[in-house]
Amino acid sequence: MKQIINTKKAPAPIGPYNQAVKTGNMLYTSGQIAINPETNELVLDSIKEETKQVMLNLKAVLAENDMTFENVIKTTIFLSDMHNFTEVNEVYGSYFKEDTAPARETVAVAALPKFVNVEISVIAVA
Repeated sequence: MKQIINTKKAPAPIGPYNQAVKTGNMLYTSGQIAINPETNELVLDSIKEETKQVMLNLKAVLAENDMTFENVIKTTIFLSDMHNFTEVNEVYGSYFKEDTAPARETVAVAALPKFVNVEISVIAVA
């Protein structure tokens, strides 16, 4: 049985999807982009600030399920420009302990929703 997860502490979905779906002890988040949930505005000041907002949005969705980044077992990072990899990786890495970091892939794509530079989704387990 699946449970739909949404929190006001992360941006509302901009399409026919939910912030996350939980089934059993597994949580699958939708990709998060850098929308500030308080202002509903994109945070595009720099790639680092953009990535930080994405991670804060993911943190809020995880917290809604009494989870943290320690529960994350897999991430997917989408970049509109692979030249941003180093800066995104630096911010992303600050949310994980290196010895328990999740599996992940990082892929470059032609474009992302709202033409942002980074989108990240996670899979977590309780």
